[in-house]
Amino acid sequence: MDDGLVLPPHPFYPIEANIVGYLANELSVLSLLGVFGSGCVVILGLTLALVMRQNPTLPPREKAIVLWFVLSGTIHLFFEGYFAFNHASMPGMQDVFGQLWKEYAMSDSRYLTSDPFVLCMETVTAICWGPLSFIVALLITTEHPLRHPLQALVSLGQLYGDILYYATSMFDHYHKGLTYCRPEAYYFWCYYFFMNFLWIVIPGTLLYKSVAASARAFRALDRESKSEQSNGHIIKKSN
Repeated sequence: MDDGLVLPPHPFYPIEANIVGYLANELSVLSLLGVFGSGCVVILGLTLALVMRQNPTLPPREKAIVLWFVLSGTIHLFFEGYFAFNHASMPGMQDVFGQLWKEYAMSDSRYLTSDPFVLCMETVTAICWGPLSFIVALLITTEHPLRHPLQALVSLGQLYGDILYYATSMFDHYHKGLTYCRPEAYYFWCYYFFMNFLWIVIPGTLLYKSVAASARAFRALDRESKSEQSNGHIIKKSN
């Protein structure tokens, strides 16, 4: 080995990024993904059991949306909340959440440098969209009339945050020449693109459905109001 070769102090990009206190993960990637996947399965299984007990006649599509919001709420409140709380010491964290974030940071090193946008975005997500996701799941389960207004609000917040997340990274890449993702394709396509794209496609679809449901409700209300006015006018004429 060439004694003159200077290795970077961390595996993240850009190589010159100042990542203080970095410690390599102790768990393998498969172990981390296995723990994360197992946790998701347990959460979704328990949620489905509770929904079936509370409202067994809820349509399958509605059950799937409940599962989405519970999973989103869990990730927002606990996983992203963990980042917001521990961002300054994230490079050296060795618990499961810390190692998961360091693995994800292979696709976006901003999570290890307390990047202002990422920190603010994740904090808002944890504080606002985390708890509200659980509330929306409850409203869907109980078929509450406030379901669609809050579903639209949360979905719009998720969609807006994700678009800004992509946009700020692309701006830095094309305008400043900064690349936060390692060159291996799977870090970009699996971690950075696919995992975040889910929070564009699904919230976008749910936002559309909520807006359409609200439009139908107001249309029906207008028809009913016009019908009542017409009937009242006829009664007055007959008198």
